Amino acid sequence: MRILGISIFLILFTFAFANEDFNTHVVDRPLIVEFFENNEHHLKRTLHLECTSWRFAVEANNLSPWKIIPQECADYVRQYITGGAYKMEIDRVSSEAGAFAESMKLGEDGKDVWIFDVDETLLSNVPYYSQHGYGSEVFDSVEFDKWAEKGAAPAIGSSLKLYQDVMRLGFKVFLLTGRSERHRIVTVENLMNAGFQDWDKLILRGSEDHGKSATIYKSEKRNEMVQEGLRIAGNSGDQWSDLLGSSASIRSFKLPNPMYYIP
Repeated sequence: MRILGISIFLILFTFAFANEDFNTHVVDRPLIVEFFENNEHHLKRTLHLECTSWRFAVEANNLSPWKIIPQECADYVRQYITGGAYKMEIDRVSSEAGAFAESMKLGEDGKDVWIFDVDETLLSNVPYYSQHGYGSEVFDSVEFDKWAEKGAAPAIGSSLKLYQDVMRLGFKVFLLTGRSERHRIVTVENLMNAGFQDWDKLILRGSEDHGKSATIYKSEKRNEMVQEGLRIAGNSGDQWSDLLGSSASIRSFKLPNPMYYIP
């Protein structure tokens, strides 16, 4: 009986489609195509998650010293930098820093200091890194110096606002950068043209500082500030080496930067 039922079904099925103009475009896509498309989507999603995890590890300072971003994450970092997320996170850091600055009760002796790094903190080198894979190429100091010597780095908008707010509140402003002393003139011009005015001190690497890690160099400069009786209230930088070490600030504010690492 079961065999008879199956036979009748096959006969009716054949009859139903015997006179149809069979058009493959109205039939569901072959499952094998859907499999590959779904698999490709899965691979892209997995890569996105892996690169997000990598960037989180960078920002949390959980990675060993690294020289370039993973090649498979080059497009991810480009999209992060240019797609709005990078700006949003910088704006959030600056907003938090501004709220902290507003909450501080400054001493009447004028010795409360806020330290700013320069590159990727006040000035953006994204125009340079956009031509060098957003960090997927090994850093070339000669090429970067050529860019820096143009003095064309634009201001990071929310950092400029924070800078102006800190000045308005009465903090001394010290700029502590890893740039070389030989770049003082062009750095001053670039900063002023970008809207940064009236800082109290700009500290660059002198000949005696070359060869030192950024952490040691910047710690030593902060030690000197403390020895002068200054109080370091806030410190803004895009590298952990801007913030860690001795004579740390009361609060430090880490700006995002997945393009390069400076120990």
